[in-house]
Amino acid sequence: MIASVRGTVTATGPDHAVVEVGGIGLAVQCAPGTLADLRVGQPARLATSLVVREDSLTLYGFADDDAKQLFELLQTASGVGPRLAQAVLAVHTPDAVRKAIANADTAALTRVPGIGRKGAERLVLELRDRVGPVPIGPDGAAGVTAGAWPEQVRQALVGLGWSTAQAEQAVVAVAETVDGDTPPVPVLLKQAIRLLGRTR
Repeated sequence: MIASVRGTVTATGPDHAVVEVGGIGLAVQCAPGTLADLRVGQPARLATSLVVREDSLTLYGFADDDAKQLFELLQTASGVGPRLAQAVLAVHTPDAVRKAIANADTAALTRVPGIGRKGAERLVLELRDRVGPVPIGPDGAAGVTAGAWPEQVRQALVGLGWSTAQAEQAVVAVAETVDGDTPPVPVLLKQAIRLLGRTR
């Protein structure tokens, strides 16, 4: 089991990065949000999960151990393989996934390509008691942490069809307008979409 890799990023693609470890280049499948933080020629550390099939060995990489653990948990649900589990984490942050499952928010789960209403209901049924603690918002309701908004907005934009670079530029531009209390993520996302709409 390869639990993590640390080395120099030698290449990136739409869905993977190559990390050189001890002279060996390891191809690691990553979600867009994870790839956005990697730079060719720079050192990186990725939490990884090795998926073994009869005809392949595939290494999936994540920004932290929390995302990796959730990736592995999602695969214990019926009908969820590694690609679908990674798609969930490409659309939502780990905290947002936990919140959606804990609150039976099937609408949030069905925003993931490949998950329909029945699939979302199955995820809730099978994982609700196993997703771990859900962050609590200031009003006492389950919610994502305020510090996670850049990653949420970035991943949402990529999920809506913009490139990783465009999403990153929009997040930076929106961040410059935030002064004091951070607005809700949907408000920030709308602002980012308006900015990107001008560049299309």
